[in-house]
Order: sequence, then C-alpha cells, then structure tokens
Amino acid sequence: MSPVDTHPHDASDAAQKPSRRRFLQSAAAAAAVSAAPHVHAQQQAATPASAPMPPAAAPMMPVKLTINGHPYELQVEARTTLLDALREYANLTGTKKGCDRGQCGACTVIVSGRRINSCLTLAVMHDGESVTTVEGLAPDGDTLAPIQRAFIEKDAFQCGYCTPGQLCSATALIAEYRAGDASAATADVRFRPAQLSDDEIRERMSGNICRCGAYPNIVAAVKAVASGNA
Repeated sequence: MSPVDTHPHDASDAAQKPSRRRFLQSAAAAAAVSAAPHVHAQQQAATPASAPMPPAAAPMMPVKLTINGHPYELQVEARTTLLDALREYANLTGTKKGCDRGQCGACTVIVSGRRINSCLTLAVMHDGESVTTVEGLAPDGDTLAPIQRAFIEKDAFQCGYCTPGQLCSATALIAEYRAGDASAATADVRFRPAQLSDDEIRERMSGNICRCGAYPNIVAAVKAVASGNA
C-alpha cells in the first residue's frame, strides 16, 4: 500500500472536526442572538413615549403688599414664604434666613402691627397687608430709629446676623408694652407693669436667639428705649 493510503480516514476526520475559525464564528453568532432581546428591551425602555412627563411648574399668583410704606405687587408661587418673597422678589435682604423653622427669630418682621416669623407664613396669606422690615424702622434714610441707636450705643450685637430680627422684635415689644399687653413674666396680667424689668424683656424677647450671646446688652438697649432714655 502506498504512503498515501496508510490513513484513509484522515480526510473524513478533518471534515468532522470543526476548525477554530468556525468555532469562534458560531460562538459570536450565539452571543448575538441571546443578546438581541435584551438590547431590544433597552431600546423600548429608552423611547420618549415611555419616559415620565416632567412635573408642571407651579402657577404664579399676584400678591399686593405695602412694605415699609411702599406698595409692591409681586408674582409668587402659592408656596412662597413671606421671608422668600421679601428677600427674593422684593429684594429686601435685611430680613435674614436663619433656621427656616421659626426657632431663631432672625426673620422677624412686623405685619399689621404684630411681629411674626416670616419663614413660617406664606406670602399669599398676607395679601393687602402692611409689612415693616428692618429697612423700614428708620423714619428716613439719614436718621436711625431710637432702637437702632440704642443697639449701637449699648453694643447690643456682635456678628449682626440676628440683629434685624432683634430690632423688629424689640420695636414690636415696646409697642405691645405701651399698649398694655402682658407677658408670662408679668406679676398681675390685669395691669401693665410699671416698667419693663430685665425679666420682662428677656421673656418678651425669648423668641430671638443671639448665638454671639449679646443678651445683657440687648436687654439694656430695649430698657433704655422703653424708659425714654434713648
């Protein structure tokens, strides 16, 4: 038998054994087929038709306020606090945002004669009302209010961040005292105390926090104005 005929089954074995190239081609095709449904699902999920719609913008509402004697007509969202309306819409940044929870008193303003925390109330709730901020305490641009002068003379502030709220609260406090309003420190609520004692002032100013600790000087300033000595 010639050498060529020594292994007659080699040709058939070679035909039956897959080549390396054929194996790689088959594996790639199988991977593509298995990945096709996943890619199709991703494409469907990414289509704009199935994407959630963005929330609609809150409608704007007109609010008319008299701030420091001047009329303002603001367009604000219904959820806008009075504090943000004063700072962001009326551009009166003297009123400060401290805790934004009604705990520090830095945002105190006077609304229709009453001191309030402007961070705890909505601007739309005060439509048509009068608001006094720290910018409106002075009778004119050149003369300070008595309480402002007293705070300077008694050194009743340090960093000054809480001072606008302290000044508005002290202004309303003196007006309340002169109107005969009692406090939790008043010995007999049927009668106005003869004078504002230190305890009376501390109680009436207790809603205003001074993180610098200038409380003794704040009390002295309020007492000087209330007694007419400032």
